[in-house]
Amino acid sequence: MPRTLSRAASAVLLTLTVLNLPTAHADEAAPVAVTVNARAALASVPETGIGTNHAIWDSRLGTDETADLLKDAGMKLLRYPGGSYSDIYHWADHTAPGGYVAPDTDFDTFMRGVRRTGGQPMVTANYGTGTAAEAAAWVRHANVTKGYGVKYWEIGNENYGNGHYGAAWEADDHADKSPAEYARHVVAYSDAMKAVDPTIKIGAVLTTPANWPDGIVADGDAGTWNDVVLSTAGSKIDFVILHWYPGAFDRAAHVPDMIHLTRRQIEKHVGAGSERIGIAMTEFNTGSNSGGTTTQPGALAAADAYSTLLANGVFTVDWWNVHNGIGNVTQVEGHTDYGDFGLLSSGSCTSDGSVCEPSANTPFAPYYALQMVSRFARPGDRFIRAATDQEKVGAHAVRRPNGDLAVLLINTSSDTSYPVTIGYSGFSPAPGAPTVLTHTNGATSITTSTAGSATGQTLPPLSLTTIVLRPASAQTGLPGVPGQPTASAVTDRAATISWPAASAGARPIVKYEVHRQNGAVSEQIGETTGTSLTVGNLKPGTRYTVNVIARDNGGGVSAPSAPLTFTTGTPATSSCSVRLTKQSDWASGYVGAIEITNQGAPIDGWTLNFGWPRTWQSLGSGWGAVWTQNGQDVKVVNDPGNGSLPTGASATIGFVGNYSGPNTLPAVFTLNGTVCTTR
Repeated sequence: MPRTLSRAASAVLLTLTVLNLPTAHADEAAPVAVTVNARAALASVPETGIGTNHAIWDSRLGTDETADLLKDAGMKLLRYPGGSYSDIYHWADHTAPGGYVAPDTDFDTFMRGVRRTGGQPMVTANYGTGTAAEAAAWVRHANVTKGYGVKYWEIGNENYGNGHYGAAWEADDHADKSPAEYARHVVAYSDAMKAVDPTIKIGAVLTTPANWPDGIVADGDAGTWNDVVLSTAGSKIDFVILHWYPGAFDRAAHVPDMIHLTRRQIEKHVGAGSERIGIAMTEFNTGSNSGGTTTQPGALAAADAYSTLLANGVFTVDWWNVHNGIGNVTQVEGHTDYGDFGLLSSGSCTSDGSVCEPSANTPFAPYYALQMVSRFARPGDRFIRAATDQEKVGAHAVRRPNGDLAVLLINTSSDTSYPVTIGYSGFSPAPGAPTVLTHTNGATSITTSTAGSATGQTLPPLSLTTIVLRPASAQTGLPGVPGQPTASAVTDRAATISWPAASAGARPIVKYEVHRQNGAVSEQIGETTGTSLTVGNLKPGTRYTVNVIARDNGGGVSAPSAPLTFTTGTPATSSCSVRLTKQSDWASGYVGAIEITNQGAPIDGWTLNFGWPRTWQSLGSGWGAVWTQNGQDVKVVNDPGNGSLPTGASATIGFVGNYSGPNTLPAVFTLNGTVCTTR
């Protein structure tokens, strides 16, 4: 995070989407089909889901007006003392050598604002120029002396930016700036801080998949930053910290792999019980140097990003920043964009005074987007699958504990109103017009009305729309929700799925159904009267997400279980095996080596096939064979000199792989049409 009032980082916006009220030109666009599947459950909405950052250089940090605005936006977590300032800030005397500290921004003032807002605090302890003893004293002041009950404590901020990988923006007085040194200190900080209050949660800084310096192994290190930090400190932490400034409008599709890869890294290095470690996105912004930070494109991106991250299990997403300061001023979609990474105006002007922001604490468009998300997805709701058939329109949905359902729709088109037709699976909406919340381009509030129908709305250009629906009949007497499923005995073609039994409702439970999520559609892959099911006919190297549903003897069905995601492997035995290794990585590409071993009859001439898992991956070049790519499919044919593979012989080939998103490696390889064992 920056140490200046205006964030000078390239940043983000994501592919977005939306629903709204009827408009005059709806017939100009083809209807958009929206699918909402109440049987395809994703993550629950956490208490701390919607958050933002406070910085000690912000003179309005402690004002009642600021706290009340954040409360109205639904902010549930406030992070302090502000990005890279965290690594120069000394809480006891409220100083930040080398940086500016505004009056009335000390920790106790911050906590007064947190309480007025009604959220929870997250505090970043000083790793760069501080000590474990200093952090422990902060815990004592906060939770023992003052009784604030601060639960979440980070150890440092973006500490990989200390020069170890070349770029240096984060203060770090340690002579050793390696991930190993950071990890050793995380252990020491955790021990010292939990000795004061064992109930606190400690977070460690990780690199975000496909964001620099993720994937890079520096000289002398045993692995990447994440590998080293997790292997050393994993047993001492309770959550990991990611930051994301994508710098483009079309990155929401990266989120599932981003979180999946982070979770796999945690599992690999922490082992049994690793599910206790949460994932926090403690800095996020949709801002871009080309504009859109304070106008509607940024708002649409913010709503899409927050919803997607929370649906994938992140327990907090924290906007950078409450106030930040004027940046590059542009005109975006008919409005002045101030290039400000804040939710609220700081009232600042350009250096020459030619352009000034609106009065201080005026909400920018992303403020209304987060306010919309807080009204759409409330703590305790559960995200469910939703999708559309129009790239300009996106959808998210949640099911509420009382049986209600809410759908958020985002129209990113600058000039087209889209009529939408909404179909529901596992949910029957009540007749009549639903409650509709709308935010349009340039609007200074969210409007609420009763309009359209549960199955039909029209979305204005550049708009956010939430519809809130009641079920057609009372949800009483149904079976309880089955417990969290787990997977065991996972092979290339099968897996055993088990779950804790659901409680019976008004009638006995007669069976459980296992449903696979296939986009926004569920397909039943088996059923049983017990609480365990072995499913077959799976595809090798494929990621599956499933939910379990209980059904009673009257046909009543439960809400779906929490999701289970597992990945099948490749055959345990095969006539061939393949080992893919990364030789080097530079966070946007890598050199890979593929070792092919023939474990069957002698081969004279071979062809290796595999596919890139994602559209943002591609072949840069290859050697040791003839490489071609068609779409996402890669074909590798032997050179004239290495086509012979006797039994037990191997051939090694190499390539450069490019990526612009989370780099999920190919997992399934076929040699002359046979699926190989991937080692």
